[in-house]
Amino acid sequence: MSNPIKVDIWSDVQCPWCYIGKRKFEAGAAQFGGDVEVEYHSFELAPDTPVDFDGTPTDFLSQRKGIPAEQVTQMLANVTDIARSVGLEYDYDHVHQTNTVISHELIHFAKSKGRQIEMKERLLDAYFVRGEHVGRIPDLVAIAEELGFDGAEVTEALESHRFLADVKADVALAQEYGIQGVPFFVIDGRYGVSGAQDATTFANALTQVQAERSTEKSE
Repeated sequence: MSNPIKVDIWSDVQCPWCYIGKRKFEAGAAQFGGDVEVEYHSFELAPDTPVDFDGTPTDFLSQRKGIPAEQVTQMLANVTDIARSVGLEYDYDHVHQTNTVISHELIHFAKSKGRQIEMKERLLDAYFVRGEHVGRIPDLVAIAEELGFDGAEVTEALESHRFLADVKADVALAQEYGIQGVPFFVIDGRYGVSGAQDATTFANALTQVQAERSTEKSE
C-alpha cells in the first residue's frame, strides 16, 4: 500500500490568497499524480475583528493598514483578477468582513466527521463568492445543514466552543513554526512553501519528496 505524502496547510477563511492557493495546490497535486493527504489548520489573520464589522472590506483594510482607500480598491481588483484566472469569481461588493474564529471551529467539527476539506471549500466559497456571513453561528449552522450535517449537533458544538482549543492549538503551532502569513504549506514535514505559488511549484515539491522517500527506502 502507498504511503501518502502529508500536506499540512495553514489558512484563514477570509484570506483571498488562501482560496487561490487552494486551487493552485490542487492543480499541482493533480500534476504530481501521486497519493496526497491534506489537513487544514486554523490561522487568524485578524483575530481582533468584530463579528459584525460596520463597513466594507475596503474600509477594513484601509483602517487596519493605513492604506488609502483607492489603493485598497486597486489591490482587491488585482486579487479578483488573479482569482478569476483559477476559476474563482470573488464578489467583494458583498463580502461580510467578520471574525473567523467560529468558522474555524466549524471546520474542526467537520474534521471530526471526516469532512474537513469539504467544509473548508464551502466556507471559502461562502465568504468570497456567495456573500454569506461566516462569523455568526446561525449562518454557519445553515451552511452546515446544507451539507447534510445535523443542525442541532452543529449548534451545540459551536455554542459550547467544543473545538476552540483545537483552533488555538493550530494557531500556537503556526507560531512555533514561525508562520507569519498564509497560505503556508508544510509538505511531508520537510518543506515549507509560503504563499499561493504556481501549480508547478507544488508539483515539483511533491515529486522531490517522493524521490527522497524512494532514496531513503533503498539505502
